[in-house]
Amino acid sequence: MAKLERIREAVKGPLNTDYIRKREQAGWRLVGVEWEVEWERDSESATSPSLQSASSAEEAPFGTRVAGDCERLEENPAEMEFLLSMMELIIQDISISKVAEELNRKGFRMRNGSEWGPVAIFNMLPRLIELTPRIFNNQAWVERRKHLTIVY
Repeated sequence: MAKLERIREAVKGPLNTDYIRKREQAGWRLVGVEWEVEWERDSESATSPSLQSASSAEEAPFGTRVAGDCERLEENPAEMEFLLSMMELIIQDISISKVAEELNRKGFRMRNGSEWGPVAIFNMLPRLIELTPRIFNNQAWVERRKHLTIVY
């Protein structure tokens, strides 16, 4: 197996295409570009409006996480378990406040580590609706559904 070697070089001034071409001719392949910008803490206008800064990057949808290869999303087991539990409680016609209490009692926490509240549960409903077809087609759900007791 061939050995892979990587080097990192600091660039001063504009990127020189002749230098890149020489490196490629020597067998090197460009595999990444790292950007940085300097701005005052309270200034948001340092970057072009067409570029999105890392601090405003969109989070992975709840129930998913960035895969190890950083190229796709994969299911987040802990968050999917939360969503399944939330679905069970809603199907049992339990109020949203009680759903929040029960999920907190079971040890579920929001991504930021805080407890779930009724508003956070309500805001999670569109995501639950979005995932419902996938949840209902999951064999784990079929088994869980058999054990639900609907409270009237």
